[in-house]
Amino acid sequence: MDRPIRVLIAKIGLDGHDRGAKVIASSLRDKGMEVIYTGLRQTPEMVVNTALQEDVDAIGVSILSGAHMTVFPKVIDLMKKNELNDVLLTGGGIIPGEDMKKLNDMGVGKLFPPGTDTSAISEYITDWTKQNRNF
Repeated sequence: MDRPIRVLIAKIGLDGHDRGAKVIASSLRDKGMEVIYTGLRQTPEMVVNTALQEDVDAIGVSILSGAHMTVFPKVIDLMKKNELNDVLLTGGGIIPGEDMKKLNDMGVGKLFPPGTDTSAISEYITDWTKQNRNF
């Protein structure tokens, strides 16, 4: 492909803290990715619809509200219904390790806790995309 990796960064629900999401979005842009940031208070439906419209390679969900065990399964379900089978769902925030494992088992990609080096996130998205999206 002759285009940059396209990543949707989303804040779902009532979580109003978006500094981390903005830092990640800026970091991914600095690495040459095209980033679409949805802004605050999105629904899973809005996020998946935007992912479809924007033809993204990855969706990154930032969640600090504790609703991760509701939000991620809903997004996965909507992605499957819309046949987004080759789009990475990843994210980060305040997610206990045990819940991270459960979400990974459901099909969510690697999840990143606060303080993760942003280069680790961009490398993960780049590597996944190269392996799964014919880049």
